[in-house]
Amino acid sequence: QVQLVESGGGLVQAGGSLRLSCAASGVAFGIYAMGWFRQAAGKEREFVAAIRWSGGSTFYADSVKGRLTISRDNAKNSVYLQMNSLKPEDTAIYYCAVRDRVRGSPNYDVSYRTVSFYDYWGQGTQVTISS
Repeated sequence: QVQLVESGGGLVQAGGSLRLSCAASGVAFGIYAMGWFRQAAGKEREFVAAIRWSGGSTFYADSVKGRLTISRDNAKNSVYLQMNSLKPEDTAIYYCAVRDRVRGSPNYDVSYRTVSFYDYWGQGTQVTISS
């Protein structure tokens, strides 16, 4: 059974920082990639960042480039999201997601930005940025 356990959310002032963590277990054939998405109240879930497990290539939404950094620890099957210079518009529930290696690599890098690319999802962690 696959489990994704997220932690690190909270309430901070604008300009502050947070670090989210997500630990994956039970992925049958190993991890191909992990990603972070977020969903603000009344809005659709949107892509934030992703990382390919082999090689560590990263992908970011334009709205977070230069402020948020995704990283991984292969030994711990964990992914992290360092969030700096936070803005009120970053307020959302943040979800981590994993793609099983058995599904192989995508034809296009844009696939990393789509919800359907991922097989399993965490329960989400709330991030609130006050102005």
